[in-house]
Amino acid sequence: MSSTLLRRALLIFIAGALVLLVALAGRVYMMMQQDAPQGTAALIGGPFELVDQDGKPRRDSDFRGQYMLVNFGYTYCPDVCPLGLQVMAQAMDMLPEEKAQKLTPIFITVDPARDTVEQMKNYVGFFHPRMVGLTGTPEQVATAAKAYRVYYKKVESESAADYLMDHSAIIYLMGPDGKYLANFTHETPPERMAETLNKML
Repeated sequence: MSSTLLRRALLIFIAGALVLLVALAGRVYMMMQQDAPQGTAALIGGPFELVDQDGKPRRDSDFRGQYMLVNFGYTYCPDVCPLGLQVMAQAMDMLPEEKAQKLTPIFITVDPARDTVEQMKNYVGFFHPRMVGLTGTPEQVATAAKAYRVYYKKVESESAADYLMDHSAIIYLMGPDGKYLANFTHETPPERMAETLNKML
């Protein structure tokens, strides 16, 4: 077989293998979606020990019996975080009062170096009176983020104080038992979030 034919056969084989891999990945994804009913994502959520915007130590167990709407971000975030918190606040206000009282909106910082207790208090107060802002040591924040499978990383800057944080932008709905129920993003319309919350609370 000539080298040209050999190369052509090799390219055809590689292309076929790639197609099969993509198809297999798609099939596995579909199976995961079908086999994991809503409310069974056991890998999301877990214990944390942080401090709220009033300086009070707070654990995940303090919120048992309440639904939690949990969002990770930071107060210096220029766009995604304030938008996500605004969506949460608007959705909360669309709920019937008896259901809204069952839900605690929580904002956990991924930037504890700048997001002090005072900074968190000033920030979350802009969005909703019932919103809880949580901060802590870098180690405590890392533990909470790991429990919720949240990615975050400091984006290096020439300025030590003026930098951005790259982070996941997912809003989790957790049940009264601390188990995952559903998730949203900052792009979820408040009406749709409120509709889902109203059904699940």
